[in-house]
Amino acid sequence: MSDHQRADARRNYARILAVAEDEVAAHGAGASLEQIARVAGVGSATVRRHFPTRQALLAAVSHKRIEALCARARELTGTGDSRAALLEWLGEVVAYCVAARGLAEALAYEPAEGDSLYENSCSAALEEAGGPLLRRAARDGAVAPDVSVADLITLIVGIVLATEHHPDPGAQADRLFRLAVAGLSPTG
Repeated sequence: MSDHQRADARRNYARILAVAEDEVAAHGAGASLEQIARVAGVGSATVRRHFPTRQALLAAVSHKRIEALCARARELTGTGDSRAALLEWLGEVVAYCVAARGLAEALAYEPAEGDSLYENSCSAALEEAGGPLLRRAARDGAVAPDVSVADLITLIVGIVLATEHHPDPGAQADRLFRLAVAGLSPTG
């Protein structure tokens, strides 16, 4: 590939990603790939060459938010009460997923066609970043030892997707997440 072709490919990628960010913000994870191609001024084959699956597109759109959540997990690791630090981070994951349309879908496990070993890069990044928070909370006896970050991300994704059409999705998702964390037993 010539330098000119590589430069064109980089420009196309950047243009497609910028349009995709707007379309996902407006229409969520179901944003039309054809509409993204039209607005970006490229063919749908070009979109698919850069983003072979919807999951790949959502992961690229969500990259900055995932990085911010990973950085936040690193900031909270080793600070204060281990349970409180973990719950603060998970609460931020819930809030980000509600606010950033498409992020919950990007975190959802969805095997690529014919690929049962597909690894979700967004979830993998959060699992790695949240691992130290969870391990510390488990070591302190604040979380059951068999709970994984993947379990918690799956729980969050389910809650966010189930509440996305609620009149106040942020409050409802937060309430349900807190309920899941507290359990069903009355306090006191």
